[in-house]
Amino acid sequence: MNNLFQYSATRINSVSLEFKRYLFKKINWNNRLVAITGARGVGKTTMLLQYIREYLNDNPDEVMFASLDDLFFSNTSIVEFAEEFVKRGGKYLFLDEIHKYRNWSQEVKSIYDYFADLKIVITGSSALDIYRGTADLSRRAILYKMQGLSFREFIRLKYKHDLPVLDLEDILSGPDKCINAVLVDVKPIKLFEEYLQIGYYPFFTEDEDGFYGRLKQTVNQVLETDLPAVENIDFNAVHHLRKLLSVISEIAPFKPNILKLSRQLDVSRETLLKYLYLLNRADLLMLLHSKTSGISQMNKPDKVYLNNANLMYALSDSQVNTGTLRETFFFNQLAGKHRIKYSKTGDFFVDGKYTFEVGGKHKSRKQIAGMSDSYIAADNIEYAHGNKIPLWLFGFLY
Repeated sequence: MNNLFQYSATRINSVSLEFKRYLFKKINWNNRLVAITGARGVGKTTMLLQYIREYLNDNPDEVMFASLDDLFFSNTSIVEFAEEFVKRGGKYLFLDEIHKYRNWSQEVKSIYDYFADLKIVITGSSALDIYRGTADLSRRAILYKMQGLSFREFIRLKYKHDLPVLDLEDILSGPDKCINAVLVDVKPIKLFEEYLQIGYYPFFTEDEDGFYGRLKQTVNQVLETDLPAVENIDFNAVHHLRKLLSVISEIAPFKPNILKLSRQLDVSRETLLKYLYLLNRADLLMLLHSKTSGISQMNKPDKVYLNNANLMYALSDSQVNTGTLRETFFFNQLAGKHRIKYSKTGDFFVDGKYTFEVGGKHKSRKQIAGMSDSYIAADNIEYAHGNKIPLWLFGFLY
């Protein structure tokens, strides 16, 4: 255990406090059990270490950060570990990559029940479902989901401009005021093109030239390690998931022909739908449903997208389609805070009220003409004109 204390201290004291993710200030860190999920590589671990260093580092013996992929936990249960930690005066336990531990839900519940004075924070794969499993954590844990970098955060991280977070309603009702608050500091169009290529995952700062290679490795880790740990799927399923993701990366967004796709992968319809929903939960895909269909693994999605624009560049062997890129950005940036449905008239129907068509600067209102609460999110423009709003501005929602 002394080695784990040393590892914990080293990680905590080496983390930078210069840039913090949007979720940092939204979390109720005082809750007894906090669960944070999100895609691999979006900064969950860094955020934990930053919180410890900024608020808990005055009493290092009371704090422990541990990753559940450490070999220590192959022979020691996390309940035993927590008990020993509490005996040594421990008060704050941070368990990273909880999905790597087989019986995590039951043991986290036991730790919560046995040690009333211990605060616990766990992080795990975006595919992790704390409401499922052998233990009921839904009444105990507060769950947070971390998205990748917004366009606003990308500008803050790389170019050091601290720009305001905007509400969707403010963007729609008064876009000029929102736009002017940004244009004072930056010219967004050039930075927007850069963001679409490399800006969604914070690790771009470590090696921009090797970013796509690193992102492909991250996707492979999700397929080969994270999903099998969460869903207990075998090698054959991982092979099919990789093949499905490869097919989708060349044709997304598309209205899935389930019969054709299932034949292509040589799996049943039910299995194919399961795979689509697994990749969606793992933040590798986004599934768009109509207003009338529910989000259920039994329902075929109306449209399928890769999760973010960076994945389009990293996974596609062909030239990235500009129209697809724009739609993917819009869907991705709104999905964290808003309900998005498939629209037969426009591209997206948001919060049961707003219809959006996404396109270039010359996009007309033809498809949404005469519709109330309808807007065009247009690329390559700096200013709004009527109901045509710059696409990049929707990257300031968090």
